[in-house]
Amino acid sequence: MSDTGGGPLEGLQVVEMEGLGPCPLAGQLLADLGAAVTVITRRSGPQDKTDINNRGKRSVALNLKHSEGLKAAQAIVARADILIEGFRPGVMERMGLGPSDCHAFNPGLIFGRMTGWGQDGPMAQMAGHDINYLGLTGVLNAIGTAERPIPPMNIAADYGGGTMFLLLGVLSALWERQRSGRGQVVDAAMVDGAPALMALIHAMIARGQWSEQREANWLDGGAPFYRTYECADGKHIAVGPLEPQFFALLVEKAGLPDAHRASQNDATTWAARRTDYAEVFRQKTRAEWEALFDGSDACVTPVLSWSEAPDHPHLKSRGTLQEIAGVTQAAPAPRFDRTPAPALRQPEAPGSATEDVLRQLGYSDEALADLRATGVLT
Repeated sequence: MSDTGGGPLEGLQVVEMEGLGPCPLAGQLLADLGAAVTVITRRSGPQDKTDINNRGKRSVALNLKHSEGLKAAQAIVARADILIEGFRPGVMERMGLGPSDCHAFNPGLIFGRMTGWGQDGPMAQMAGHDINYLGLTGVLNAIGTAERPIPPMNIAADYGGGTMFLLLGVLSALWERQRSGRGQVVDAAMVDGAPALMALIHAMIARGQWSEQREANWLDGGAPFYRTYECADGKHIAVGPLEPQFFALLVEKAGLPDAHRASQNDATTWAARRTDYAEVFRQKTRAEWEALFDGSDACVTPVLSWSEAPDHPHLKSRGTLQEIAGVTQAAPAPRFDRTPAPALRQPEAPGSATEDVLRQLGYSDEALADLRATGVLT
């Protein structure tokens, strides 16, 4: 039985400065779990139901170049627990909303700064994207085929090393504030977060268990028991029984040579076995392999397309992927037994909550009309 329908972050006040990439996802995840997230955007616009990162948020459109727009933004930030922004270093300061500005009227504010290169260092002012941060940290060199690195979309640095470390940072600072009563600045940099995800690989490198050659290692497709294989119908399966007892099940069910069990981790055999295993898995369709391995610990599952995934029985039973207003999207995660996340809400139109939010701050209808007439409300 749940204590509340508002989620574990109910009551948490968050301001998000409109931007791109990992910061909007961080705001979405906080809103998913019940935080009241207000996005300060540059201008109003039509609703976009596909803008998943803005689901569950309120949006306020202000002209921050106008003194009254800045004043309104400061009033919103004054009531916040957390502010998150994803601009290059110095942009918020030039707006008049830098950490020292905000802490002057809200000393308990947690100021989360999300960048690629960090707030300092020789590359701090340079542009970059996920592929660049992965490239600089050695991560990208380990991903791809033997012939060339292949970027893993933008999930590793942007969202893994960026969003998740921003969330860890602001929530950690929020915990510390309970003792000190003081806010602080969180410098979340993708170039810091991405390599932090590689602790296991760094350990394996230190032990001499990881080669810098791609497709030659345990977890990069080099091992014949940890890679994808094409099936008879051109679809693929994911094969990943790392542990000996699980690998034994793969050998048994796929009809592989029993002698392979004793030499599973002999890397000198891997190249030939990749070819042999590929031939074996081409003998059946993906559905046939899925049926054969269903319910077993052999760690063999289908590689589903975006359109297939929502209908898989396991994901369907958990409601992992939901359709809201015709848009398929992930349900809130993780899950809580006492304080479950609130029901998903569609993204609102940019600027749609401007007047409601300002009224809650004490602005009268007459004051709002003046602000709109002078171009403060955009």
